Amino acid sequence: MKRYILLILLLFAQGIFAQDVEFKAEPSRTKLGVNERLRISFTMNKDGDNLVPPSFDGFRAQGPMQSIRNSWVNGKHTYTKSYDYTLIPTSKGTFTIGSASIEIEGKIYKTDPVTITIGDAVKILDPFEAAKQSAAEGIHLVAEVSNSSPYINEPVSVVYKLYVSQNSSVTNFYETENPKFNDFWSQTDRTDPQNLKIEKGMYNGEMYRYVVLQKTVLYPQKSGKLEIEPLLLNVTLQVPTERNRFGFVSYSNEDKVVSSGSKYINVKALPDEGRPDDFTGAVGSFDFKVTPSKTNLETGESLQLDVTVSGKGNLKLFTLPKPVVPSALDMFDPEHKENVSVPLTGMTGKISDVYTIVPQNRGKYPIKPLSFSYFDPKAGKYKTITSQDIMIEATGDAVASNTPSDSTSVQKQSVQSSQQFRFVDLDTKLVAMDREDFFGSGLFYSLLFVPFLLIPVIVLARKKKEAYDSDVVGNKIRQNNKLAKKYLSAAKKELGNKEAFYVALEKALHNFLKAKLRIETSEMSKQNIEELLLNRKADAQTVTDFIKIMDSCEFARYAPSSGTAMQQDYESAVTVITALEKQV
Repeated sequence: MKRYILLILLLFAQGIFAQDVEFKAEPSRTKLGVNERLRISFTMNKDGDNLVPPSFDGFRAQGPMQSIRNSWVNGKHTYTKSYDYTLIPTSKGTFTIGSASIEIEGKIYKTDPVTITIGDAVKILDPFEAAKQSAAEGIHLVAEVSNSSPYINEPVSVVYKLYVSQNSSVTNFYETENPKFNDFWSQTDRTDPQNLKIEKGMYNGEMYRYVVLQKTVLYPQKSGKLEIEPLLLNVTLQVPTERNRFGFVSYSNEDKVVSSGSKYINVKALPDEGRPDDFTGAVGSFDFKVTPSKTNLETGESLQLDVTVSGKGNLKLFTLPKPVVPSALDMFDPEHKENVSVPLTGMTGKISDVYTIVPQNRGKYPIKPLSFSYFDPKAGKYKTITSQDIMIEATGDAVASNTPSDSTSVQKQSVQSSQQFRFVDLDTKLVAMDREDFFGSGLFYSLLFVPFLLIPVIVLARKKKEAYDSDVVGNKIRQNNKLAKKYLSAAKKELGNKEAFYVALEKALHNFLKAKLRIETSEMSKQNIEELLLNRKADAQTVTDFIKIMDSCEFARYAPSSGTAMQQDYESAVTVITALEKQV
């Protein structure tokens, strides 16, 4: 009966504390002057996605800024997530802000409409609020696209710049979401946060400071309207809060999420008219050459035939033509070479296939001309380059060669017999096979007694297994060792993904310490770790390096970090763990 009463009380308590989903619009005010600003927050008490804001007729909207707040009061958890917009009136009058919608737990929720009255201009008395709004409005993340209407496989550059006005101050920022560049071949050059160069430029008719965050070269792989997904940054701003009695202004940090916005380009398909049969997808401006290393050689001697395309275009995205040679010439699979750079204007350089050709007999052998076709986007038409005829002349007797044919050639040997013809034997001579019965054989007795001999082995193995299972400390050490290796491997796989990489690396360090020092997580203060390692005769410099890596993991999760820094941290962690394995 007590159990039933307890179960009923738990269900009743769950019903009391269960939260109904709330999604509402909260304006900072409903009446304001035409020269004032309004902040409206769309707030929910459970996590939601796919916000669809209203049209904001009568206002110029900026945002949204997203914020999440978790709090515990007397053991009760409260969750609040909000999307904040700053609205600037465009004229006087009464306006209705329509319903916003959000998806929460698979259901769509909408806010009630809000009516706002805009009156005559008023004198703004709060300079700090004006400065705060000006600071928030002075941050813009811009994606500059070089070509909005390219052909398939024509390069498009995207440069991401963070503009900061003279009235704003940024103390930190980090990427929250990177574009995936679906339907594109892409190469991105990210600027190391330590090497950001601050420049000045115009934005919307005003002078701004800006930094270039990354440059990306895209090659669209299909035609039609393609989306370049937005880059999202979390930016920490310094905003003024108040002035104290001595006249000094105090500042506070506020986070703002800025987006470059989605960009769309219309990709044109390559024309069907005039397309050559040998076209393999090359787009750009190219030169084509077929060059033999020599044309006169001895039989069995090799030459190299170099098929090269150079110029500017999608050099890594097409195949080179293959030469056709007479059957008397042995041609082997080519060695592919690339010398291609990818600046912001697109790929440039050269690619080549080098074939090894060996003549097996004397004579003159022509190699047919090769043709290479490409599409020139500037001219808007296909072009074809044809190589010259090549005549190979082989003279002299066969010579020893180190070509691949030597290792694969088969030497034919004549088969000699003492009799030229042999007759079929007419009489068969069958011999009975000696066969021993299984019953009573050695195999029979072996299979009979071996199971009895295995009994002591099984007993010993079982006792050893029981001892192994009862060794709680040893098992825990072995388990922590396995986890350290597992998370170190996971960290290597996550190189380039900052947050996941440093979480895995930190777990690897913790599990290594648990295995070596036999301590728990609660005992992992840096002072305690250092003292225990030194007591175990670890090298002082190695201990210092280990503490630095732990500090780096903690710091890097909350600050910008480059791929090079992550690679260095990973290599340092492997080096230090390997050293401590030998020392402790």
